[in-house]
Amino acid sequence: MTIKIEFVGAARTVTGSKHLVRSAKASVLLDCGLFQGRRRESLEKNRSIGIDSTELDAVILSHAHIDHSGALPSLVKLGYEGPIYTTHATRDLCALMLTDAALIQASDARYINKVIERDHADMERVEPLYDTEDVVRTLDQMISVPYRRRQFVAPGVHLTFLDAGHVLGSAITVLDIEDEGETKRVVFTGDLGRRNLPILRDPEVPSRAHVLITESTYGDRLHAPIEEMDDKLATILERAFDRGGKVIIPSFALERAQEVVYALKRLRGQGRLPKMPVYVDSPLAVKITDVFRIHPECYDAETRALLQGTDSPFEFEELHYVTDVEDSKALDVSSGPAIIVSASGMCEGGRVLHHLKATVEDEKNVVAIVGFQAQHTLGRRIVERRPRVRIFGVERDLRAEVAILNGFSAHADQKDLVEFADAVRDRGPLRQVFLVHGDPPAQSALQAKLEAKHFPAVRAPAPGDIVTC
Repeated sequence: MTIKIEFVGAARTVTGSKHLVRSAKASVLLDCGLFQGRRRESLEKNRSIGIDSTELDAVILSHAHIDHSGALPSLVKLGYEGPIYTTHATRDLCALMLTDAALIQASDARYINKVIERDHADMERVEPLYDTEDVVRTLDQMISVPYRRRQFVAPGVHLTFLDAGHVLGSAITVLDIEDEGETKRVVFTGDLGRRNLPILRDPEVPSRAHVLITESTYGDRLHAPIEEMDDKLATILERAFDRGGKVIIPSFALERAQEVVYALKRLRGQGRLPKMPVYVDSPLAVKITDVFRIHPECYDAETRALLQGTDSPFEFEELHYVTDVEDSKALDVSSGPAIIVSASGMCEGGRVLHHLKATVEDEKNVVAIVGFQAQHTLGRRIVERRPRVRIFGVERDLRAEVAILNGFSAHADQKDLVEFADAVRDRGPLRQVFLVHGDPPAQSALQAKLEAKHFPAVRAPAPGDIVTC
C-alpha cells in the first residue's frame, strides 16, 4: 500500500497551509489557506493556488484561521464541487471569516487603487481573489463533523477529528486510509494548541499513528507562562497610560482577540488595568465572540462555568465593541490613552492598518504584538523594529514603542511539540514525522530535538515535495 503526500503550502514557511494526500483510490486536501507575506508575492501565490480542483475527492479543514481556510472560496471558484469537512464551530466561524475576507479584499482593493490613482504610486492595481457569492458556495459544500466521530470522506478514507486546543473548533485530523486489506493512519495536527491556557481544552493525543504531519511554528523557542504575560501586559499599559499614549494590539479576530479581552478582564479584577477605555475594533471579532457563546463543547471547565453564570469572560465595564466605521475612525483622532484591539493579526489588512497609520509615528504610543508574525508581513517588520514601515503604500517612521508578548500565542512551543510527538509515538507505530507550518530555523531546531530522541525519519519538506508513506 502506497500513500503519497504533496506539501503544496506552509512548507518551510508559516502560512498558506495546503497538503495533498493521495492513495490508490482517493485524493484528499488538508487545509486550503491563503499565503500571507509580501504583497506582490502573496497575490501571485494566492491567484494560483497550486491545486487541481478536478482531482480532489474531499477537502478537510483543520480550523478557521485564514492561512488555513482563506483559499477555499478560490478553490470553489476554480470548480471544486466536492465536500469540505470540518467541525461545527469551524463551519460557523468560516461563515463569518470568509465573508469578512471577501469584504476586506474588496475594501482594500478600492482603497489601494484610489491611492494609486491619486498619488500615482508605483504599485500594481489590486483585484479581489473572490467575492461573497464564492463564499456562499463554499459554505454550501461544508459538512460539519463532531469531535471523535468516525466519518467516511472518500473511497478508502475515514476521518476522525480530535480537539487541537488551538482556537475555537480547531481539530487534529486523523485519517485512516485503507487499500487491499491494509490500513495506515495519517495524523495532521493543523495548528496545535498549548496546555493549560484559558478558554479552550487541552489538545488530545491520537493513537496508532503511522505518519505525523505536525506544525513547527515555535519549534525553536519556549513560551513564557501565561501568568508572566499578564504582568508584562500590565507594565506596558501603565507605561502608555503615563505617557498619555494609545496601545494598538493587532490581533486575529478569532481566539487572540478573545484571549486578550480575557487577560484585560483579569487585570481589571486585580486592580491593575489603568483607567483607560478598551476598544475591540473589529466587527468580525464582535461576531466571533457571539459564536463562542454557542459552542460550549470547545471550552475548558472554568470557561464553561463563567459562560453559564453571569460573569462573561468577554465583558467588563471599560470594554467597548466597535462595529460602525465612523466610530472606528473617531478612535484615531481622539485624544488621551486608550487600548485598541483590532484585526488583522499580522497587520496585512483590516482596520488595524488605519490605527497603525495614525499612531506609529508618535513615540508615546505602543504597538503590542501578541502573536506570530510571518516573514515579509507588516507585523514582522514591526517586530523587527524597522525604522520605516510601509502602510497603504506609504513609508512611515516607526517611532512608537514595540512590545512583543509571544506568551499569548495559541501555538504549542518547542517543549509542547516534542511532548506531543512523544505521546503520539508512545501510542502507536509511528514511522515518519513531517514538519510543516514553520520557518526553517524553527524546523531545524525541532528536527534536532526529535532526532536526539531517536524519532524515525524526521523531515521538513520543501514546497512541492512529494513523499511516499
